[in-house]
Amino acid sequence: MPQTVFSISTRGQGLYEFTGAAQDFVRRQGVEEGLLTVFVRHTSCSLIIQENADPDVRRDLGTFFSRLVPPTDDPQMRWVTHTTEGPDDMPAHIKAALNAVSLGVPVNGGRLMLGTWQGIYLFEHRDHPHVRQVVLHLSP
Repeated sequence: MPQTVFSISTRGQGLYEFTGAAQDFVRRQGVEEGLLTVFVRHTSCSLIIQENADPDVRRDLGTFFSRLVPPTDDPQMRWVTHTTEGPDDMPAHIKAALNAVSLGVPVNGGRLMLGTWQGIYLFEHRDHPHVRQVVLHLSP
């Protein structure tokens, strides 16, 4: 079963689309029908399938999660004990726990069966740049 690991460089919190890379991987395998499993190898970022047409959607999602889980230097987050790696670290773990770290996308006709406006994104939850590893595994 075909599998690959690739890196996504982030510049801080936000959504980073990699639909094209996933589709290219599927195309190179020559598999007509199957399931693409996408997995991120980190605990402070996550994966989502989301609209890829209007950038306001990505911006609003980022704002929502920042309001839902603010940094630990925010007074409402005084209860957090894991602060060694900075005020964005534990909130990043919480955001990752609320989202998926693995996704399954059906493949038909050698193409990802995503909807018209859907894209696959790495959702970075840390403030600073990181290099994230994503695993793609195609099961026929």
